Amino acid sequence: MAQWENLTMAGIEALRQQTQTVILPLGSLEEHGPHLPLGTDTFHAMEVARRVGLLRPVVVAPPLFYGICRSTREHPGTVSLEGDALRTMLLAVGREFCRQGMRNLVFISGHAGGTHISAILETGEQLLAELPEVRVAVVNLLDMLREVLAEQPDLVQTKGDSHAGEVETAIMMAAYPDLVRGSAPEEWPSFPKYILVRDKRRYWPGGVWGNPAPATAAQGEAILAAEADRLALVISMLEESGGS
Repeated sequence: MAQWENLTMAGIEALRQQTQTVILPLGSLEEHGPHLPLGTDTFHAMEVARRVGLLRPVVVAPPLFYGICRSTREHPGTVSLEGDALRTMLLAVGREFCRQGMRNLVFISGHAGGTHISAILETGEQLLAELPEVRVAVVNLLDMLREVLAEQPDLVQTKGDSHAGEVETAIMMAAYPDLVRGSAPEEWPSFPKYILVRDKRRYWPGGVWGNPAPATAAQGEAILAAEADRLALVISMLEESGGS
């Protein structure tokens, strides 16, 4: 696997003859219950990118651990960017990737917050408008997981599992077992509909959305393998799209 930060000048020059595709893993620095690390979303994206790098020629860029976190912003450990900050950073990095000869930009996010994903999509659209030679894919790994579960519905037991629950616990057990601190109680947030609240921990005290209990490392391995296969297919389509 080719990791951008590990390459030399000669290495990147040689690699550009094989691929013009770069994957940028995105996530968040965000609470994930009492049992998973704050970097879980980013670790998820990093692991999927790593696996794709073993399947096809791509460059994997250093990850961005910071994202937009609304509902967990008041929990200990969460560091949330403003939307303008995330868009500015991604736009600058995207331009630099292009300047370095990377024409296929793949942003994959393990953090699925709506405002976070919208900021990435907006940046991708701006890069398309600004740089005619660039092709962009934005992959929300939660959306990709839904595609996987449509084909393998028995892979996850907990319906509506979303955050630090069965899925993310299984993924971390498979990819980063040393960072998993046991399990956590099942929890379902109770935010009021339509109404914004200041004291978010009042409605979501434990930071889990789902049930971590059924998670296994084998399950996490199956999820990661399926996601990597699907992302490799997305990249193949991106590279063949001709910029249209």
